[in-house]
Amino acid sequence: QVQLVESGGGWVQAGGSLRLSCAASGIRFSISALAWFRQAPGKQRELVATISSRGLSNYADSVKGRFTISRDNAKNTVYLQMNSLKSEDTAVYYCNAISGTYPWGQGTQVTVSS
Repeated sequence: QVQLVESGGGWVQAGGSLRLSCAASGIRFSISALAWFRQAPGKQRELVATISSRGLSNYADSVKGRFTISRDNAKNTVYLQMNSLKSEDTAVYYCNAISGTYPWGQGTQVTVSS
């Protein structure tokens, strides 16, 4: 049974930082390409960052240079370090396979106040 549990969200002022974590179970984590997504109120879910099984990463233009995705295969956990946060980063953040094929977790709310 696949389970994705996101954590680390919260309230932060613009310019601040947060580190999100996603603990995965029920998947072959070390060979899985993973991603962080986000969904703001009234908007569709969007892809934020991806990381391959070998650790190669890609980012949406809106977060490039500010966010860093990483993974720890020993802990079956993927991270998203978010720096220089902006109000437009406010959203619920989710992790999943790049294709979004796993059941979605509950996400973690990030609120950036300007």
